[in-house]
Amino acid sequence: MEAAFPLPMLHRRQFLQTTAATLASVPFSQAESARAKAPFRVIYSNDTTNITSCVSPFHQARQPFRKEMLEATVDEVAGRVDAHFLQPGLGMVPMWPSKVMPLEPHYAWIKERYGVGPDSFGNFVMRGGDVVQIFVDRCRATKQAAFISFRLNDAHHKEFTHPKPGDKPGSSMGMSVTQHYVDHPEYTFKQESKRGADLVQNWIHDDVRAQKQALITELCENYDLDGLELDYMRFYSFFDEAGTSLAQRQQIMTGFVKQVREVLDRTARGGRRRWLCVRVPCLLKGLDALGLNLPEFVAAGVDMVNISASYFTTQQMEIAEIRALVPEPASLYVEMCHSIANGTRLVPGYDTFTFRRATPEQYETTAHLGYARGADGVSLFNFAYYREHGGPGRGPFAEPPFEVLNKLGDPAPLAKKAQHWFLATGWNNPYVRPPILPRGLREKNQTRFELDMAPPTGGWKGEGRLRLQADARLEGRVILARCNGTELSPHDDVSEPFENPYPSLLGKPETLRAWKVPAALLKNGHNTFEFIHQSGKPVTLDYLDVRMG
Repeated sequence: MEAAFPLPMLHRRQFLQTTAATLASVPFSQAESARAKAPFRVIYSNDTTNITSCVSPFHQARQPFRKEMLEATVDEVAGRVDAHFLQPGLGMVPMWPSKVMPLEPHYAWIKERYGVGPDSFGNFVMRGGDVVQIFVDRCRATKQAAFISFRLNDAHHKEFTHPKPGDKPGSSMGMSVTQHYVDHPEYTFKQESKRGADLVQNWIHDDVRAQKQALITELCENYDLDGLELDYMRFYSFFDEAGTSLAQRQQIMTGFVKQVREVLDRTARGGRRRWLCVRVPCLLKGLDALGLNLPEFVAAGVDMVNISASYFTTQQMEIAEIRALVPEPASLYVEMCHSIANGTRLVPGYDTFTFRRATPEQYETTAHLGYARGADGVSLFNFAYYREHGGPGRGPFAEPPFEVLNKLGDPAPLAKKAQHWFLATGWNNPYVRPPILPRGLREKNQTRFELDMAPPTGGWKGEGRLRLQADARLEGRVILARCNGTELSPHDDVSEPFENPYPSLLGKPETLRAWKVPAALLKNGHNTFEFIHQSGKPVTLDYLDVRMG
């Protein structure tokens, strides 16, 4: 059997170990049955719904789903990524012909309860289509490893589970709410809430886990998948933390992983190993809250750990600390997304907020940091959403920077590039309170931030530039900056460090300040940046960045 992914993108540095030498010299099928290191460098996550929610070269606004659209989303990253992760729905309702949950009675119940018809994907499957099989076939044709990413506790659209007068549930209810979910209110945390973390189900209940296991088993039995990802980030709420012990949470989660590993092994085809990946928080505090014991996960058969900041690209992850918890041969991946920060809603409704797009240089610098801290590769989440989608006024939109994907799999060239380090409001995660940004700064007060930074090949040279962005004009305010205890000289240039084609939420000259950063001040590891408000009105800090090289 030929490899299901392009061999030139295989692991090039840490992969050069015992199993790596073997894998590089023999056909993939001869090495798969052993517990080898996953040979993927760049992972691409496809949430499926982008196909009909985004305007693209293959989808105009309001066009219904067709198989050619899914095939186009696979084709557009062919030769750029090693593994393609498809999310066929929200982990509630299958996008494949299912005996576990037949779609015809489900959508009849949706129509009766909510008065809405099937969504575009539900219609496609009920008319004889199979989203998963189309995906697997296209991945084979384009030499990408075919993974299913399964959302374990998604909360999308569940705020309308019990509609009140004036609510408009919409056709998305068909993929997000089931009769089993409605019939068991005791499984949810807080039914009347509009907050996603309250509307998901409590995994303390055996029946909740059994529902997920049944769908996963059906996928493994019916499709020739290269692997499966268990997504713990959609949404990262599984237990009443106060009402459960850490040992109890970990026992449940590790037990679930063992069951999935057994199913993957039982249904494997051709004697090859099916890879098991987990998408987990990028901070240690998040692991305990969700019951995720990574050493036990690896012992139970997890091959790949994908650390995530949910919906954002951030550079300040606990990569090295998590790497220490993920023993070989398991691989560690650093996830990056299309956005680094969200703004306010322009109009009421879902998906109507502004957002600041990640740039190629930010992707490259984040990938470099990941490799420097022990990661084996990178993953991309929501990458398609540079395209037009959601409510009005969020543009200008653009095609995703697909060309950067080709650059993220090779650590050596990344380590020679100019660097764009940043801190943004980004992930409003529950594990850091108060959030790192935004942060208020009053006269005569000071504040400090830490950036984990990795030097390029040969070390930092010359002089870089630090920028600070506030929520108001900085005229009349005197702000002093320090790097690792040394006062910095002001810099007149407050322009973008690199050409930026995405203007949303960028600072204006009057909201920006800049300082010179001598390379000699920086160190490999955590660097401290302090700001002292010497005079002027209070101000809120929204963003900072450092360009080096």
